[in-house]
Amino acid sequence: MSDLTLVFGSLPPEPLWVPVIDFQLPCGFPSPADDYQVELMDLNRIFFRNPDSSFLARATGESMTGAFIHDGDLLGIDRSVTPRDGDVVVAWVDGAYTVKTLSKRPNGVRLLPANPAYEPVDIKCPEEMRVWGVVVLVLHTLVHESRLGLSYVRPS
Repeated sequence: MSDLTLVFGSLPPEPLWVPVIDFQLPCGFPSPADDYQVELMDLNRIFFRNPDSSFLARATGESMTGAFIHDGDLLGIDRSVTPRDGDVVVAWVDGAYTVKTLSKRPNGVRLLPANPAYEPVDIKCPEEMRVWGVVVLVLHTLVHESRLGLSYVRPS
């Protein structure tokens, strides 16, 4: 059932500043580029509201493709967020981690895949499962790392 590779380690406390161009990029009809300003934005504060309880993990498998989580994507997980019905969560079930959509029901909990080729996981007894964290961010590249000749993971 494991469809997640956990990457433990705390996030850096210092800001990660990146430039942001201050104009909207239309995804429909082209628009002429007007003058724009560049500002700096801290990615740590945007992506991880609670850095002390946030982690990255690499998804594996195809069970969540309908939620736009693909094999190899990096998931931002926040353990301080209280899981709600409909949240994508990291759960510990049967000795393994899994990423599924949490569905709370009167007679128990279901962990729902986002791919019809996979079956939901019914949890009748709360002791059968532990929600480890809520997925708050999905990062995936549009151009494969090997094509760019670099890796986004710092060697240990």
